[in-house]
Order: sequence, then structure tokens, then C-alpha cells
Amino acid sequence: MNTLLIIAGVIAIILLLVGGFNQALNFLLWVGIILLVLALIGWVMGRARGGVR
Repeated sequence: MNTLLIIAGVIAIILLLVGGFNQALNFLLWVGIILLVLALIGWVMGRARGGVR
């Protein structure tokens, strides 16, 4: 689960950078933000359960 969150976070950051540098790919900015928020929510929920090491 932790590996999945790391991968989602990296993809989110890459999509944010691509979306920020190229206005034609503006939808990638929103996809990146959504993925980043989902990764953060998953990380917080995992920490709340105390199972992520």
C-alpha cells in the first residue's frame, strides 16, 4: 500500500509539472491535483490505522 501511494504521488507531481509548463495540457494539472489529493488521503488513512511502516 505504501509503495502504491509513493507511485501515485510521483505521478501526481510529474503531471502537475507537465500541466504547469504547457497550457495545452491544462487538464493534466487537474488530474495531477486529484491524484495528489487521493495519495494524501490514502496516506493519512493508513497512518490513522497505524499499519503503514
